[in-house]
Amino acid sequence: MCRIKLLCQDKTISYESNESCLLDTLKKNEIFIEFQCTEGFCGACRTKKVSGEVAYHTEPLAYLNDKEILPCCCRPLTDLELEI
Repeated sequence: MCRIKLLCQDKTISYESNESCLLDTLKKNEIFIEFQCTEGFCGACRTKKVSGEVAYHTEPLAYLNDKEILPCCCRPLTDLELEI
């Protein structure tokens, strides 16, 4: 289990290892972010990662700046801090 701190909302949620991606965890905890394709193609769910590490189950095709992740196709490897 990893903790995910949402800096803009001053909230911390948990990622369970049985959840397929970070986006599922956010939706389960009623944290809304834009998304469309859910496979790393469009980049609509692009989110700034302040700290922590993620792994992608599908290599993203959308352009990412430094410190950005796509919650639709990654899972946390460590605790995360996100600007959401």
